[in-house]
Amino acid sequence: MCEPDTKLSFKPLELGDQARIEHYTIPSPLTNCDLAFANMYCWQPTYRSEWTEIDGFLVIRFRIDGGARVAYMQPVGEGDFTPLLPRLAADAAAWRQPLRLVGLTDEAAERLRALGAAPGRLRLPDGVGHPILAADRDLADYIYLREDLCRLSGRRYQPKRNHINRFLAAYPDYRFEPLTPDRFEECMRLEQAWYRRHEGVDGEEEIQAERQAIRRAFGAFGALGLRGGCLYAGDRMVAFTYGSAVNRDTFDIHVEKADTSYEGAFAMINRLFAETLPEQYRYINREEDLGVEGLRRAKLSYEPCRLSDKLRALFPEEEELACKRLWQSCFPEDDEAFVDRFLLVHYVRGRMLVRRQEGRIAAMLHRIPFESGIGRLSYLYGVATDPDCRWRGYASELVQEAVRRSREAGDAALFLIAGDASLRGFYARFGFEGEVPVSFRSADGFDFGTGDPAGDRAMVLRLDPAVPLPEQLVCREAAD
Repeated sequence: MCEPDTKLSFKPLELGDQARIEHYTIPSPLTNCDLAFANMYCWQPTYRSEWTEIDGFLVIRFRIDGGARVAYMQPVGEGDFTPLLPRLAADAAAWRQPLRLVGLTDEAAERLRALGAAPGRLRLPDGVGHPILAADRDLADYIYLREDLCRLSGRRYQPKRNHINRFLAAYPDYRFEPLTPDRFEECMRLEQAWYRRHEGVDGEEEIQAERQAIRRAFGAFGALGLRGGCLYAGDRMVAFTYGSAVNRDTFDIHVEKADTSYEGAFAMINRLFAETLPEQYRYINREEDLGVEGLRRAKLSYEPCRLSDKLRALFPEEEELACKRLWQSCFPEDDEAFVDRFLLVHYVRGRMLVRRQEGRIAAMLHRIPFESGIGRLSYLYGVATDPDCRWRGYASELVQEAVRRSREAGDAALFLIAGDASLRGFYARFGFEGEVPVSFRSADGFDFGTGDPAGDRAMVLRLDPAVPLPEQLVCREAAD
């Protein structure tokens, strides 16, 4: 995709931008881990983050999952940021995309809801609707009192103290050291060992991106104002951690790695590092759990003082509104919240193929990329034709176009879930075959199936005849 010219002047986020960006973030009450400059810088190659200043606000633009979709962090500054929305919507339109805002606080979300309740308050560009909003539990930040993590007092922390006591009993010669440049390679060896235990599991791309972020952090550790610690059992490093300030009273833990064969190593380094932080940091942000069950249990076990929601907003344009209308007409069993979540998190305008009739969308399908054991696949989802426009071949045209695009993209196959026997016959004409059990892995746990895992049986169109029809498909949503 060619990068468009816009009226707003964004520049790629670089190390030299730290002072200017922290001019906004450090005095701010926002505790979002994504606003820690070190996080922005270390993950910049993945998210291609850019920034600009608009009317006294810092605005960060980035790519969702590193793909083609652009989004904007909640603007950081004093006062009401909503007057910026028309300019942000125009900037998004230059990318041929609707405006997406992420990392919104509850207060910011209420401001956006108020716009919808009083449409005359703000003049959005023609064709831009008022926002669809939703929270995502998987992205909520875990905020702790630093004092709680230092003291671990009371019955609720007894399991943590038990872990620490077992570590102390097993490794009386332990030591805790500051994380300094001479220990970086030792940290990377520990990280490599951790990676080998997780190689091949879901989320390997994220693991690789995190490794890149760690190396980037180590390359500018002092300049970024990072501070960290290392835990040793004898002469062996068994854990390391580091982080940086989000604002004046909140410190963010960016990375914490431990060798789990050393029982209690996580609890030990968590406590020891918290004890080293200056008292100005009343709170510690330990970031999201991303919906990973084990990580969620671990973060909850440290008794956060609050979960800080980070809401998303989509300002739909006519294309999105038409998609929603057609979806609700053809799939009345899907409630509005379900359709809104699809539009908020998984919809990409360029993935939606449409057939227009007299200026309106008469038929649509969404071609969504997934990774699987047989390679990259395209999932044909939300195939729908307006009841007044059926039996005109519109759906056939869209399926043929989806197949053509998938061939050009080098996909191994396409797949879909047919709703009934008559639809199986329809799709078989294009070469779709089989009843392959399929399961989905998506960033937010969105159910791309039927709602009943037993009914999630896919028909597959193999674009490479050498690829065998799989016995099952485990599909992980991919970036564009």
